[in-house]
Amino acid sequence: MFPEIAGYFYKMHSLKKILSLISWLSIDVVVGAMAGMLFFSYLLHVNLAWPAYSLLALAVWCIYNLDHYLDARKVELNSPRRLFHQNANRVILVFIGLFGILGLLGGYWWFGWGLELQLTLALAALIVGVRFIIWHFGKGWMKEFSIALFYVIGISWLPFLRSSFLDRTYWFLVFFGLYLGLALLNLLILSQLDSEEDQKAGFFAATRNNSISTLSKWTDYLSWGLIGVCLLLFMLSPSFYKIFIALILMMTLVHWMVFRQKVKDEEKQRFVMEWAFSIPWVLLLF
Repeated sequence: MFPEIAGYFYKMHSLKKILSLISWLSIDVVVGAMAGMLFFSYLLHVNLAWPAYSLLALAVWCIYNLDHYLDARKVELNSPRRLFHQNANRVILVFIGLFGILGLLGGYWWFGWGLELQLTLALAALIVGVRFIIWHFGKGWMKEFSIALFYVIGISWLPFLRSSFLDRTYWFLVFFGLYLGLALLNLLILSQLDSEEDQKAGFFAATRNNSISTLSKWTDYLSWGLIGVCLLLFMLSPSFYKIFIALILMMTLVHWMVFRQKVKDEEKQRFVMEWAFSIPWVLLLF
């Protein structure tokens, strides 16, 4: 149902340009990351104020657009997404700088120079260091896995730091693992959608070391694994956790249905999958 509804809005010509711009600027990723932070906040009984979500939004936007900016500088590309970043690279770089400074100042204003900010900066430095090492010395699958891992760490980081010790049960690790699997599923599908262009451009990606058929099998295994684990946990878990399991199951099913579509429309598929991460916003209704 969700892919069909999202696809309907995507096909509307006047709206399609706006939605494409939102996607090219990774605003859909930002909204999904904020929904993920809300997910872990509710899971850990943490009430985060709006500055936390704003700082996460700035960080995610800067990271993703910097990545697109660096890719667009390497070679001449043909996809609308990357052509957009080639043509608007100077403007985007200015906004990356402004939002980066705003994020640092906002973090100092909200956190203060305390342990939370120090740990967060240490985490950011670790992420940059690991990504640099993997970029230069790692294999394609390492990049995909590290992106998924750091994404889930980023959205769960502050809720975990502010949670009570009593709420840090093994259930947190269970949902961290499920979200990690979902993020990895997203990247596996995207790597297949972008495989042809990535190979032509020589980009560092999972398809460099693995065939499309191999990645397709991994995607199937991971999809069915996540669906099976979610169904099992839904039957065995306490009632409090069932809504969180249901949300991850819904997001997984959206990805699986998109991946299994016979008619391939890369932009539409990307659009639907990225907005699927916004499903946890329904928690605001409870």
